Amino acid sequence: MLDPALCDRPPSQWLELKRMLSDWLTTPSLIILPLLALTILPWVIPRMPWKRPLSALGTVLLLAYHAAFFPPTLAIANQGLVSFIPTDSGATADAIVVLGRGQEMRKPRVEVVSKLWQAGRAPVIFASGRGDGPRIVQMLRAEGIPAQVLDNEQCSRTTEENARFTAAVLQPQGIKTILLVTDPPHMLRSLLTFRSLRFRVIPHVSPVPSGLDRQEKSLTVFYEYMGLLKYALQGRFLPRTSPELNQPQVGVLLQAGTFKSVGL
Repeated sequence: MLDPALCDRPPSQWLELKRMLSDWLTTPSLIILPLLALTILPWVIPRMPWKRPLSALGTVLLLAYHAAFFPPTLAIANQGLVSFIPTDSGATADAIVVLGRGQEMRKPRVEVVSKLWQAGRAPVIFASGRGDGPRIVQMLRAEGIPAQVLDNEQCSRTTEENARFTAAVLQPQGIKTILLVTDPPHMLRSLLTFRSLRFRVIPHVSPVPSGLDRQEKSLTVFYEYMGLLKYALQGRFLPRTSPELNQPQVGVLLQAGTFKSVGL
């Protein structure tokens, strides 16, 4: 199992930024009122320079904010994320890897993974994600999947850490080909990140729960575009060198006959 010290690290600046953006974007008054002020005030304040450009900017941003939550806009943006994902070839893999994305996403993932395992697509299942890994394993056991084919890590907070910590646990066991399960918006970034860490990846999408409201779905897609840009600029989709694969430093313990990793 991964060293618990990995789970106790403070959240990254990226996660703090996502949290602040989520709080801001899900509070319409924090966006609509300032944009209305930007649109109207230039015409109210005497002798204010740049009246037309400022008012036009406020109008455009206000319309863009509302348009972002329209179903056609969401459908187009989502299509841009999924159009480059290869279809599941149906081939067998060394392991099924399922990525956690919060409580709302767990049930459809468990249903998909259970069907894949019962179909004989892979002999073992690995769940990755802080707060999700152990819970997904429990739900899979409730589906009748034997405990000995299940493993997890519960320290990763980001897609990058999902991939790194999964590689640290599975690659010492000789696992090279994985059947990767996550939701459609998240799959492209996950696929590229896991590939960069020398996994052969077969993508299999899990549906986004119907219970998510339109705003939550829009934010999920928005974050993925931000994540893709950030990871691309950081070179995280390129093949990693050996020194990069060893960061954070990862050791190996022999526990209950299975190699488990320990990180710093």
